[in-house]
Amino acid sequence: MSPISDNLTNTAENLTLDWINGVGSPTRPTTPLKVALVTANGSDSAAGTEVTGGSYARQSLSVAAAVSGATSNSADVVFTGMPAATVVGVEVWDSAGTPVRLWYGALAASRTVVAGDEVRLTAGSLALSIA
Repeated sequence: MSPISDNLTNTAENLTLDWINGVGSPTRPTTPLKVALVTANGSDSAAGTEVTGGSYARQSLSVAAAVSGATSNSADVVFTGMPAATVVGVEVWDSAGTPVRLWYGALAASRTVVAGDEVRLTAGSLALSIA
């Protein structure tokens, strides 16, 4: 898993800057944050193509407090009952009624998954930082 350093979406960048600069009343993301798997990576302004089918569902993300501008998942993130797919990246969304995409990033290497398989992001493998 590659770190998704400096891969904040435009929305997350604007929220962060507004909060740091005391501008307006930026809304804090609704927790828990959720990890999504994608078969085509997104960009700053557009979401990737999320996995669909099987028992796939976004999974909750637990993170430790940031140290030196970085953090990572503090527990395994496990997706079970996957459909057949080639997973190329991850995205982090909040849990609002209309979810907001906050982070995105490519895997170091794509992963071909067979139907019914499990995808596990082990604790510490999903690195989040602001570079």
